[in-house]
Parts: sequence; structure tokens; C-alpha cells
Amino acid sequence: MSWWDDAIGRSAQITRVFTVEDLRDYDALAGEASPSERVPEPLIAGLFSTLLGVHLPGPGTNYLKQTMRFPGGAAAGEPLLATVEITSVRPEKRLVRLATRCTDEDGGLICYGEALVLAGGIAAEAVPDGGAPDANENDKEEVSGR
Repeated sequence: MSWWDDAIGRSAQITRVFTVEDLRDYDALAGEASPSERVPEPLIAGLFSTLLGVHLPGPGTNYLKQTMRFPGGAAAGEPLLATVEITSVRPEKRLVRLATRCTDEDGGLICYGEALVLAGGIAAEAVPDGGAPDANENDKEEVSGR
């Protein structure tokens, strides 16, 4: 069985608390004149980068496309839970599409979106007859990231 066979539904998550000091450091690097107590969107997006590049699909992953919406905000000191879940794959091209989501400790939605990545560290898989692999998105297993 290859990595691709049970990829749909696989997920990984990370929890992070950004401190006031983290936000000050970010503001200094970004040249922000008036520091904020709110976690900047790029820091939240960085949680997804960590998940994709380290955990799922993992090392060798390259972003091709990402969309994010931020219906809520996060304050310094607030635990954030970022999750990625594989929703579809194209093994012959090593493409992986993932749903992305970040919530606060009460489950409130901070950010959601989608990422399309090239799983560079995982071998491509030939598909018989050159067709696309069958993937039923309704048959999702709850599998944690590697």
C-alpha cells in the first residue's frame, strides 16, 4: 500500500499560543508603527505552513495555491488550534488538496481555507490507463498526520 492509498481524510494539527512578545517581534520586523494585541494574519498562516512542510504531507512540500478567510481574530495569549485535512489527491502528479482551519480554545473560527500543494517528498504513483484515481470524498478516515 502506498502513501496515496489512504491519504484522503488524513489530518494533522498544531496548537500555538502567540505571546505579546511574539507580536512585538513581528511588529518590529514588519515595520508596524502601532503594535497590536491581535495576532496578525501572517502568523496564523504560518501555522499552516508548519503543518504542511513538517507533518502533512511533510518535508519537500511546495505550496502551489492557498486561500484563507479570517472571520474572527485572535488575541495574544490565546491558544490557537490549526488543522489541515487532505480532501483530494492526484497521485500521478503528487498533488494534494487540503482544507485548512484555525480555531480558538472555545472552537470559535479564526481562519478557514484551502491549500493545494505538491508533495515533493512523496513518490508519484502511476494511475492505470492514464485516468484519474477514484476518490470518494464521503469515505474519510480519521487518521492523524505522520
